[in-house]
Amino acid sequence: MHQYYPFSAMVGQEKLKTAYLVNIINPKIGGLLISGPKGSGKSTLVHSASNILPEIEVIDQCFFNCDPNNSDHWCTLCREDSSDKKSANKKMKVISVPLSCSEDRLIGSIDIEKLMKKGIKSVQPGLLGEANRNILYIDEINLLPDHLVDDILDSAALHWNTIQRERLSIIHPSEFVLIGTMNPEEGDLRPQILDRLSLCVKVKTSDNPDNRVEIVKRNLWFEQNPIQFINHFEVQEKQLTKLINRAKKSLNCTKIPENFISAISKACIELKVDGHRPDIVIIKTSQAIASLNQRDTVSQEDILISADLSLCHRTRDGGLLEPASEQEITDIFNKYLKSVKSKSSSEMFIPEDLSSMDQNQDKFQNIVENKISSPQNKTSPSESKKKD
Repeated sequence: MHQYYPFSAMVGQEKLKTAYLVNIINPKIGGLLISGPKGSGKSTLVHSASNILPEIEVIDQCFFNCDPNNSDHWCTLCREDSSDKKSANKKMKVISVPLSCSEDRLIGSIDIEKLMKKGIKSVQPGLLGEANRNILYIDEINLLPDHLVDDILDSAALHWNTIQRERLSIIHPSEFVLIGTMNPEEGDLRPQILDRLSLCVKVKTSDNPDNRVEIVKRNLWFEQNPIQFINHFEVQEKQLTKLINRAKKSLNCTKIPENFISAISKACIELKVDGHRPDIVIIKTSQAIASLNQRDTVSQEDILISADLSLCHRTRDGGLLEPASEQEITDIFNKYLKSVKSKSSSEMFIPEDLSSMDQNQDKFQNIVENKISSPQNKTSPSESKKKD
């Protein structure tokens, strides 16, 4: 069994740790890009999460980790199997995509010979199938061949993958946390996949002498006696796992003031950020940060951290402007957050509470009905003949 460096043993990189943990807490945030120079611990940190990942409930013997409590997201094989579904618990995993990966290994394949001779649907799950409800990790993501990037983008957008051979196809859910690492010296990332990586952290080599000394000592200790080193951090790792599980359970009840949502949208408009995804990502991330810190309401500090993580890599003004700097993001968001500070924050938005959206829908429906029934919109028969 491979021994991974403990997550709790990583020195510094607090922003990166936060960005990674919130994706584990809420996989719907959409992934993380880690950019930085070689030897800065990017891959080590990604794999270190293997020790603290929570368990998920799956259908026993399912190749694709289907959720027994969500039949709408079952694979073809689970749908066709009429027997009672037994559930099992599995620990989440980090699934790595090598740069030399073939398309069959990524997407999956079907053994046609076994199907023709024995009538058995023999499936070889691809990495997209194994990654369902797990973490899909790509080291040097900027060097991944374009055709593999396209396959991953399709699955990331649709949350489904199709394994097809001849006239036979098997469809399975493919919802994963996409994590990519890259060295910017080796080339840029395609805009299409850059947009799909919701958060970004630009890692720097530590210039703190004490931190560098501690990093060296811990790495040497881990190399010489990994079991002893892992045991030393076992308590912290277990506590972190419990914290993640608590945060996942409380996430949907985490409130955010309506005024904060307005401030986020206004700040994104002033920054000329492309698309609506950044606004949504900032809100989801701030809620996950609040849950991680065992709070039931999002704070202004949560939003400032989320804005930096969400916008530091995004193009602006239709691609004509470079991503905003950390200082620019902080200044503009502070301006709008301070403008709502004096206002009442009693109105809260809770993700699972749809009453406010129902009210907006009712208003829209009333407007439509009034427009249709308005005398101004009614045309007399004589007028109709004239138009004809």
